[in-house]
This record gives sequence, C-alpha cells and structure tokens, in this order.
Amino acid sequence: MPRTKGDHEARRRDVSEAVWRVLAAHGFSGLTLRAVARELGATTGLLTHYFPTKNDLVAHALDLLERRSAARPRRAADQGLAAVRAALLDILPLTAETTAGNRIWVSSWDTALADPALSDDYGRKYAQSRDKLRDLIATAQRSGELPAQDPARVAAAAQAFVLGLVVQALFDPAAFPPERQTQLVDDYLAALTSRPPATAHRA
Repeated sequence: MPRTKGDHEARRRDVSEAVWRVLAAHGFSGLTLRAVARELGATTGLLTHYFPTKNDLVAHALDLLERRSAARPRRAADQGLAAVRAALLDILPLTAETTAGNRIWVSSWDTALADPALSDDYGRKYAQSRDKLRDLIATAQRSGELPAQDPARVAAAAQAFVLGLVVQALFDPAAFPPERQTQLVDDYLAALTSRPPATAHRA
C-alpha cells in the first residue's frame, strides 16, 4: 500500500522529535545521523531521505530550535516592572522544558560562531531581544517604577545578567535551582529601582 501524505508528515514529526531528544541529551556536538537513527529506531539510510548531509541535519535542528522557542508559552504580565520581570524569567531554565531548550540553545553557540552567516543571525536575534526589553523598560520608566536612565543601556545590562544566570544554572543546577534563579532576578530588579548606574567613565 502506498504511503499517504499523512504518513509522510507523521514520519517527519517522528524524525523531528528524535532530533530534539538527541539535542536535549547531547547538544549540537552529539547531533549525528547515526545518533538520530538510533533514537528513532531506524537506519541512517532512511534519514538521508530527510537529511542528505550533516549540514541539512544541523539546519533542521536550528529551525526546530527556533520554532520551539517561539511557540513556548510565555508568562502573562501587565505592563511596567512586572512585564520586565516576566520577560527575564521566561529566558531562564526554570522547568524541565526550558532547561532542555536552554541546553540546546547554548550548545548551538559553537556552531553559530563557526558560521559567519549564522553568527550574524544570532547577533540579530539577541539585538531583537534587547529591543523588546528596552521597550518594556521604557514603559516601566514612564510609569515611575524604574528611574529615568537610558533604557537601551539598562536592557543590555539586564540581558547580560540573565544570560549569565542561564549559563550558571545549566552548569551548576544544584547551586542555582529555580527558586534561587527567581530570587536573583528579583534582587537584580530591586537594585535596578534604587541604584542608577555610573554616568561618567575615566580611562
């Protein structure tokens, strides 16, 4: 009996799920056709129908990572400081799902740094994230919840803080459980409301 389009789409979903499980367990460095085939319980020959080369497999994995990241539920929050807090918490590995996503994302950095086009794309993604934070921070400033400062500068510092916290939590989850990550974000925001950064620098 010939396979239907539905069979083909179901198989593609199975393959994508196997790719995701390999990424979650081994990162991009462990992403090979053999590893995906083993996870899927199939032959590498079958997978070459979907991914003729390793580059095709990596491209699919990156697309899968982006789509899953975009589809992940986000915290609902009002405008102002609560929205800034929600945006920062949404980045952190606070659940099994977000821990897996962050592990995969961090493991993709080496791949991105080795590819100038991909590196530029990642740079744009981080810039877009900063822009969203900047807009949330500017709204909090207008409402009086944050002191008047350059919102782009505050956003850059907030992004750097939370990405550093991601890395620490991934490498030492016992020292940075979800409740401590949340507390550190709250501590950071509390300091932000009361301590303006230095405005002058000397060489």
